[in-house]
Amino acid sequence: MTETLKIVIPMAGWGTRMRPHTWSKPIPLVNVAGKTSFEHLMEIFTTLPEPERTEYIFIVGPYLGETQIPAFIEKHYPDITAHFVVQGDMRGQSHALYLARQYLTGKMLMIFSDTLIETNFSSLEWEKTNGVAWVKAVPDPRRFGVAIVNNEDLIQRLIEKPTTKENNLALVGCYYFKSSEDLMAAIEEQIQLDVKIKNEFFLADAINIMLKRGALMRVEHIDTWLDTGTINATLETNAFLLKRMKANPEKRPKVKIIPPVFVHPTAEVVDSVIGPNVSIGPNCKIDQATIQDSILEEGTQISKVKLTHSVIGRNCVVEGLPNLNEAASLNIGDNSNVRFDA
Repeated sequence: MTETLKIVIPMAGWGTRMRPHTWSKPIPLVNVAGKTSFEHLMEIFTTLPEPERTEYIFIVGPYLGETQIPAFIEKHYPDITAHFVVQGDMRGQSHALYLARQYLTGKMLMIFSDTLIETNFSSLEWEKTNGVAWVKAVPDPRRFGVAIVNNEDLIQRLIEKPTTKENNLALVGCYYFKSSEDLMAAIEEQIQLDVKIKNEFFLADAINIMLKRGALMRVEHIDTWLDTGTINATLETNAFLLKRMKANPEKRPKVKIIPPVFVHPTAEVVDSVIGPNVSIGPNCKIDQATIQDSILEEGTQISKVKLTHSVIGRNCVVEGLPNLNEAASLNIGDNSNVRFDA
């Protein structure tokens, strides 16, 4: 790949399925397995043929997205070339990409910000088709878009949220286009024809226009597809990533660790049982607690309580009673306080 590859990451949604955490931060900055989901996403691009020849276009939402995402990238990724586009009116995937058209020339890779996959992008250096869509076979594809393919894995058509199960190759939200100009032209036609579902312009319909115009696109099969778009999915992703990392912190006095567990080095944990599937962020303080299948973000304090299947935001305080026998399941946003009384 000799020309600069454009990497587009749409992240402008309101994040309603991740409330209350997205009242104070956008979804990509919610923590999972020891770091933000955004940082996990960025690790995927290390397999690109020439990762240094890339430009990033981040499509962010107004307010939280346009203020927090650029600041986070400037702090943690100061060496990348980054452009930011604000999608104030949520009119769908194609609309978001069209807003970024001034930055889109040549080859383009797009992935949604709440999608984490295991794949190897190195083969794009020799890609012969006009585009690639990453897919995973699923038991029930009706919640997703699906790809209809021929015997050579070439895409014949995409269907957004099918009503039947026979076509089970779900679109995971990652696409490669050899010509971003061709995609923009297809989106222009889609918008002119007003091809949308529930007032949103879906990318699948733009790709169908490209296919009708003669574009050849294939699918790339993957086995691992993780999601950080809902509370349950984020906890499942946390457990998967911790297991893959073989996370097991250093031993601490009077602390029982049941792996996999991530505990940030700055966190203080005493007289507690932690794990399995627990991620504890920096500067947390845990005392006389039993915690499993949970995510605790930075600066949170937990004492005298049992927690399971919980996501606790930043700088929260959760206090219980020494004889509290039943585990609580909490989903609380940043700066919250919870106390269990007798």
